[in-house]
Amino acid sequence: MQLTETKAEGLKREYSVVVEAAQLDEKINDKLEAVRADFQMKGFRKGKAPTPLLKKMFGKSLLGEAVQETVDGAVRDIFEENGDRPAQQPDVKIVNEEYEEGDDLKISVAYERLPEIPEADFSQVKLERLVAAVEDTDIDEAVGKLAENATNFVAAEDDAEAAEGDQVVIDFLGKVDDEPFEGGAAEDYPLVLGSNSFIPGFEEQLTGVKSGEERNVEVSFPEDYGHDALAGKAAVFECKVKEVRKPEAAPIDDEFAKRFGAESLDELKKQVSERLTEEYKGASRSLLKRQLLDQLDEIVSFDLPEGMVEEEAKQVAHQLWHDANPDVNDHNHPEIEVEDDHTALATRRVRLGLLLAEVGQKNSIEVTESEVNAALMRQASQYSGREREFYEWARSNEQVLAQIRSPIFEDKVVDFVLEMANVDDKTVSKDELQAALEAVEAEDSAEKSDD
Repeated sequence: MQLTETKAEGLKREYSVVVEAAQLDEKINDKLEAVRADFQMKGFRKGKAPTPLLKKMFGKSLLGEAVQETVDGAVRDIFEENGDRPAQQPDVKIVNEEYEEGDDLKISVAYERLPEIPEADFSQVKLERLVAAVEDTDIDEAVGKLAENATNFVAAEDDAEAAEGDQVVIDFLGKVDDEPFEGGAAEDYPLVLGSNSFIPGFEEQLTGVKSGEERNVEVSFPEDYGHDALAGKAAVFECKVKEVRKPEAAPIDDEFAKRFGAESLDELKKQVSERLTEEYKGASRSLLKRQLLDQLDEIVSFDLPEGMVEEEAKQVAHQLWHDANPDVNDHNHPEIEVEDDHTALATRRVRLGLLLAEVGQKNSIEVTESEVNAALMRQASQYSGREREFYEWARSNEQVLAQIRSPIFEDKVVDFVLEMANVDDKTVSKDELQAALEAVEAEDSAEKSDD
């Protein structure tokens, strides 16, 4: 096999490979002998079929196998010889497409190699970690929000008018074209006005009703309503108001705490404090990681494979387009043009991704099966009643497993780098921590809007 480098520009490499016909013939003959050993042909003993007959029967398929194995071997030999790691799948072509038995096989191999990534002195990285302590006022505020969400509704005076935020207990019967429809009736239904749990326009028309009042509510089902027979149809709901109830904040005491699985109010506050502590730590880490990646993006420089950047830019453009057009859930949309901002973001992602991958590889950082399983279990818990089904599906899907491993690996590498970086803690309030997070989010949103 003749191997010749034909291009070496930056990270781009191209090779010409010529495999002599005799080498291919030898490979095909070896395959014929393997077939002959187990082949029984009429008129011949097992393993004694003539080569010309075998070649006539199996020659084309064995030639295809031999060519594919030769191509794969040529690519493998290239990387073993030069030590390159391809950034993406190599572009391999058979130059003489009209290849026939007896011809030399000519192959071209083109790829971009992964760059040499320079060693970075992470001890020169200087970061500031924002640390917020959980204050009693934070706990009281969080418990107060729990109380708001646990609002009780109590019967109002008979002549009280229902307002937004009140609950009305109603019997209703829905009709389309004066005919009741399936699922359009209920009795003693508790409806909170302003909850937007009914068809648009329904709840607003019950504002001002009193206990004992009857009122017809006229609405139209949305065009995209889940029931095709009702989509876009005008409907009338005959409603009878049986009771108007006013919201009453739940008293914050031990009985209130038991509604959230705590034995007492003190126990509930302890649980809330622990939850807030984890939230503050999570926010602090997110900001610290952002600082670190920003600095690494500035201090580490190396050539990037153009193909990786182009592919990532397409994905960035596609994702941002869907973010701006949330109603489009499929790929039935105009071609999305890649702009300079998309390429800039892709360049950052590729550079940081290659850097973190290199740091992880050199320092033997790996994602364990227990870490993958723990992440899978957390995701599976979101599918109530179908946890096992999701878990088994995910375990058998390599793409899903790769998506789960990737952020775990990145976080482990980030932790490794942070151990070597200079990190100073700065104590801040909850509001200051939140403001810092919002500033980062606003910066990200501005970048997306520019796109």
